[in-house]
Amino acid sequence: MADRIASDHETVQTHRVTLGTAGRTSRPELALPESIDASDGDIVRLTLDGRAYYALVEAGLDGTAHLRGAFENARLAREGDGENPLLDWIDDTGVEPGRSLLLDVLSAGYHYGLREPGQRAVYTVHEPPQGSLSDIADSLG
Repeated sequence: MADRIASDHETVQTHRVTLGTAGRTSRPELALPESIDASDGDIVRLTLDGRAYYALVEAGLDGTAHLRGAFENARLAREGDGENPLLDWIDDTGVEPGRSLLLDVLSAGYHYGLREPGQRAVYTVHEPPQGSLSDIADSLG
């Protein structure tokens, strides 16, 4: 069963993150705070404007974890293939590199929400699948 929770709820931990760019490219990326329970190669859920996507956590050159995209399913997130709604969301918000965004922890290590500072969001939060179900889903791909 999915729960709905507001970004200002006492159980939601919020981190200020800075929109950056990947290396010398103009591709946007978000450096995750060290306190976020995610590491290189993990697939997490990322909610943008009420819609949940899948994102691959990648290690940057400095070893910190980054998100560079959001995709319709876990396979597309791993491959970095297809439409990337994170790019559209950034364009729609008008946030430029170097500006802050808010990353809400909805389910540690599994589900996060991204929003503009000063904006309130209501999220539909799903709990992570059980280990054996996750293994099956990963094998299907």
